Amino acid sequence: MTKRDLIDEIVRMFPSYSGRDAEVIVNAVFEAMTEALCSGERIEIRGFGSFVVKQRRAREGRNPKTGDIVAVAAKCVPFFKVGKELKQRVDADETTYSLHIILRFELEQELIAGTVPLEDLPEIWNARMKEFL
Repeated sequence: MTKRDLIDEIVRMFPSYSGRDAEVIVNAVFEAMTEALCSGERIEIRGFGSFVVKQRRAREGRNPKTGDIVAVAAKCVPFFKVGKELKQRVDADETTYSLHIILRFELEQELIAGTVPLEDLPEIWNARMKEFL
């Protein structure tokens, strides 16, 4: 999935947003995440995973072409740790995956119709998943 795919998905799920609006939203989210990581903050998205910045110490490495030893400077690198729910969903069997697709479609329709408040969506999702599993 690319950034463009994310933008298109927002427009599909929320037809009241234009493509430009969705692009601004996606860019704002990524910019906020980037700024947080650059300032050393941890980002945790429940059910998805967490992003942290890890310190790598200075070390000696090898030039793969020549075999010469080279100094590699210390650096900070972003690191993603997958969350338990995401790990389970990725490893789910086909039946569970189909259930997710059906439930997602139903909730999208209810959200568009206005019968489900957006802020209650995570709780409703979890409750309905427990009913089926």
